[in-house]
Amino acid sequence: MKRTMLVTLVTLLLSVASFVVAGDFGTADEAKAMLEKAVAAIKADKAGALAQFTKGEGGFKDRDLYPFCGGPDGNFTAHPTLVGKSLKDLKDKAGKALGEDIYATAKDGNIGEVSYMWPRPGTTEPVQKISFVTKVDDQVCAVGYYK
Repeated sequence: MKRTMLVTLVTLLLSVASFVVAGDFGTADEAKAMLEKAVAAIKADKAGALAQFTKGEGGFKDRDLYPFCGGPDGNFTAHPTLVGKSLKDLKDKAGKALGEDIYATAKDGNIGEVSYMWPRPGTTEPVQKISFVTKVDDQVCAVGYYK
């Protein structure tokens, strides 16, 4: 009887813990919706949108989700910390040329996916991250979520 209660309690605690952890990170659907919102913002006011993305304003920062963009020169035009640095030359923690993949995958009016290894915010261990990518105007933009 005590063992059954203990197993039930442990199962309940694990369920609650996984629910709490899942709520700490953005989902694929939320990432895609944010990218679609970012595209609309760039079409309405490119300079204003890029500034909002960088500052995380206007609903463009939600837990670990945020849009980032690169210009035709390959440099970040919007990112919380990397504006002016090269997006096109960016490699993941396993050495994959993810910046090149993002630029190659991004197509105007189409949303593609690029998978790579990157640490979650506040950690150092790389995990799988998938970014939805597209091209709008002269910008290559993406929003990534962790698997």
